[in-house]
Amino acid sequence: MNTLQKTLESVLETISPISLGEMDSIRLMNRIDTKYLTTTSVLVRLLEDAAARGYRALETDGIRLCPYDTLYYDTPELQMFLDHHNRRLVRQKVRTRTYVGSGQTFLEIKRKNNHGRTKKKRTGVAPAAFRDFHVEPSALALLEAYSSIPAGAMTPALETLFRRITLVDAARTERLTIDTGLCFRNARNGREASLQDAVIIELKQDGRAASGMKDILLDHRVKALRVSKYCIGTTLTDTCVKSNRFKLKIREIEKTINKRILL
Repeated sequence: MNTLQKTLESVLETISPISLGEMDSIRLMNRIDTKYLTTTSVLVRLLEDAAARGYRALETDGIRLCPYDTLYYDTPELQMFLDHHNRRLVRQKVRTRTYVGSGQTFLEIKRKNNHGRTKKKRTGVAPAAFRDFHVEPSALALLEAYSSIPAGAMTPALETLFRRITLVDAARTERLTIDTGLCFRNARNGREASLQDAVIIELKQDGRAASGMKDILLDHRVKALRVSKYCIGTTLTDTCVKSNRFKLKIREIEKTINKRILL
């Protein structure tokens, strides 16, 4: 563990904890989601300000920097990737996700409608179904009910690993997920890549309430950037896929972290 990582974990320990049960009780009925991009060094300062403003950090089994393992599925032609690239308003993503600390595994469907709203459906599955959801009846039932693409047309496409911090404000009007250490492995060609020092933040706020975190982000000149981990990871690990739109996003990431990540 490097010095900056140790500093990050030390600052995180100064934030008061919140349990998963308490976090699940927070419902943002008029939710607005915004993504941001920054670096680990800036994140340390953001967390210091968050602690001073009374934000709380999700703690599960004593862990606040939680490892996630996610596997995205797609058609052989990467239909879900291309729907996003081509700006199709109605689109979906399908993934299995394991919370590494607890071992809990889910199949999730994220669907976006033509009003820009995203709805997520998920079901618990056996850990063995992480790399092949087709063996899990509950996964097949969920896809039958909510997926626009048949389950039989999907195979593993991209694995994404990262560690996540989850914060909630004192008034419980906004949640914040912070993803660090993002790494990708293409399930079809074996190629690997990472976002190095990049940090992706997603702010989920009640549209009727003022946002303390937006003020903190503005103070540290952290800018909003619409970014999909699946699409960025696929672009980085597949040189043949149509990806001009996402290469522009990657240039923004490289500019922020001052490192080249797309070869």
